[in-house]
Amino acid sequence: MKRLQCVLWAWFCAMTFSGPMLAAEGLVKIQDLIMKDDAKCTSCHDESDKAKPLVIGQTRHGTRADGRTPTCVSCHGESDQHIREAEAGEIKPPSKTDVVFGMRSKTDALTQNGKCLSCHQGSTRINWQSSTHANREVVCTSCHEIHSSHDKTRDKREQTEICFNCHKQQRSQLHRPSHHPVLEGEMACSDCHNVHGDNPMQLVKASTNETCYTCHMEKRGPFLHNHQPVAEDCGICHSAHGTITDNLLKYRQPYLCQGCHSHTRHPTSSPSLVTAPGSGRNIPQGRGCVNCHTNIHGSNSTQNATPGTRFVR
Repeated sequence: MKRLQCVLWAWFCAMTFSGPMLAAEGLVKIQDLIMKDDAKCTSCHDESDKAKPLVIGQTRHGTRADGRTPTCVSCHGESDQHIREAEAGEIKPPSKTDVVFGMRSKTDALTQNGKCLSCHQGSTRINWQSSTHANREVVCTSCHEIHSSHDKTRDKREQTEICFNCHKQQRSQLHRPSHHPVLEGEMACSDCHNVHGDNPMQLVKASTNETCYTCHMEKRGPFLHNHQPVAEDCGICHSAHGTITDNLLKYRQPYLCQGCHSHTRHPTSSPSLVTAPGSGRNIPQGRGCVNCHTNIHGSNSTQNATPGTRFVR
């Protein structure tokens, strides 16, 4: 025990008295602050930087105990020219050979995204290369904040604001009277959309209907009497982001229904007339199709199953 105390005391003295001299002579290696081999970056890029690069230590990309965690060089490259210029006292932007992330970067989108996909290629991102976002050269950092402990894209309450930066039309639609509760924070864009996917409209499922059925299971069927537009595509009647008509309908009744069903073959009135001459029936103009046809998504009723009376109460 006494011998161990002597060894520790000797080590303490050596570090206390020789440390300043070695530092003065430039012999002490700068310690890595976040991950192994990042000292070449953190010797200049510290807490005073506007970009706050050291905050990455508070994220999963800065977890020292995880062997998969990348270093600065893993993402940004060796940056040899940038380092030589810094040592010579020349403060210049990174060269084209350095990987700099962001839409205004000199580094092309394919190279930037390739750095991320070297680790994040699987799961929902497996088809990224053929996705709409990739084809339009959107880079990962356009949506994700890497050097931040709080990535807004992964927060349901703030995610929509990131999407709205590009999708202005959808922002306008979600502010209409009838809309999905996205602005209220009950849903997020990622509940319906897989932004890394390559299917039409980048939906989380293979089709519009399958995506809608994840919440609206009662509309799935199959029914004894299937309403064909419903089985084909929910978007024929509904506009998912928002409308000025109840229930996300594209148009109000009876105009929506008469897009497929001509009033001349139905005992009801024309939308522009109070009555339909010669029809034998007088239906007030303000009434709607669903007053009688309540089960418009599909019906299992065996009563009144003739083609003209399906989907009624």
